[in-house]
Amino acid sequence: MTGFSGFIIADVGLALLAILAAAKCQGDVNKILIRSGKRLSLILATGIMICLGPLLAIPRTGATTFEMGIQPIFSGFNPVIFSVLFFGLTLILTIKPSKVVDIIGQYLTPVLLITLIFLIIVGVISPLGDLNQAPVISNVFSEGISQGYQTMDPLGAIALSAVVIISLTQKGYTEESEKIKLTLQAGLVAAVALVIVYGGLTYLGSTVAHQYTGISTTDINQTSLIVSITEQLLGNPGKIVLAIIVGLACLTTSIGLVSATAQFFTKLSKGVIKYETIVIAVCVFSAFVSNFGVSTIILFAQPILSIIYPATIVLVIMTLFGHKIKNDNTFKGATYVALFISILTVADSMGLAIPFIHKLPLDSLGFNWVIPSIIGGFIGNLVPYREEEQYDSIDEIL
Repeated sequence: MTGFSGFIIADVGLALLAILAAAKCQGDVNKILIRSGKRLSLILATGIMICLGPLLAIPRTGATTFEMGIQPIFSGFNPVIFSVLFFGLTLILTIKPSKVVDIIGQYLTPVLLITLIFLIIVGVISPLGDLNQAPVISNVFSEGISQGYQTMDPLGAIALSAVVIISLTQKGYTEESEKIKLTLQAGLVAAVALVIVYGGLTYLGSTVAHQYTGISTTDINQTSLIVSITEQLLGNPGKIVLAIIVGLACLTTSIGLVSATAQFFTKLSKGVIKYETIVIAVCVFSAFVSNFGVSTIILFAQPILSIIYPATIVLVIMTLFGHKIKNDNTFKGATYVALFISILTVADSMGLAIPFIHKLPLDSLGFNWVIPSIIGGFIGNLVPYREEEQYDSIDEIL
């Protein structure tokens, strides 16, 4: 429960805050970032899209499909060939969108949820082991926070909340207060579903801890773990059903992320680089990265996300109270300090000893950047704000 609490705070909790902030900005998520300044807002926006795009999230869709869907059933299948096929299909369906994607997406989520909940129920009724296992890692709560970052749900919420707002507008909801209310209600429904699924999977993982006694957590492959649990509870049929559903879910996710990434970088280049060119480049690069496997991608992602998240969280929370903060230097001070502390923390974790960061408040919980950010915001507020050329969003900068 300690690890799960940290995970849910960093995943569902932050995603809900991101949805609320985006709703307050009428779906224009650029407004969440812009008050940190022209340069930093562009850096953060680009960093978020690269993480949600070819560097982490998109390659992980292909790697997950292979490790959960192909490898357990067709053990000798070549991963390179699969990555070419997976991202080749992604390329075709992104450049020439098809109704097939909408149909799969419309029915896939309910089926995936039902399948996972059924798996969880079976695991609760017939547990694979008891929960009386001592933790094999230190700072369990902090590890939960770190793994919550890995889902990238809060970053996804920031990037994709506009879709919900636009959808509500198309359905005839015109009042801003009404759209904010409905967006939050949709977010709460998603949050409850995520808590149930993640909580159930956490429980299932706990019941098989005895099977991995003496094995380093870094040597446990996440996708193999879920496949193993599914096979033990539901046999080969369950493993096959899960493989198909997860594969389709990953494909639709890949298509959506490739499209969003291509649109962002087309706009960033002011149309110099064509949408189709970026789609091809993203698919080729993602196919290459996916061959490193899910565990390696997650390991590589951890320091990057640990740097991006704190600054993004600061901006999301401050956006919720943005109407009361008139001085943009408050945003800048808090955001730059959060970024600075997170960079030092990551550098320390990679072997460059920086002892003082462990003496900061809340360090053991993974939130050593919180108090310094508050101080940075306070100092920034004392700096007179000069009325320069104002930007309402990153779109205006571009």
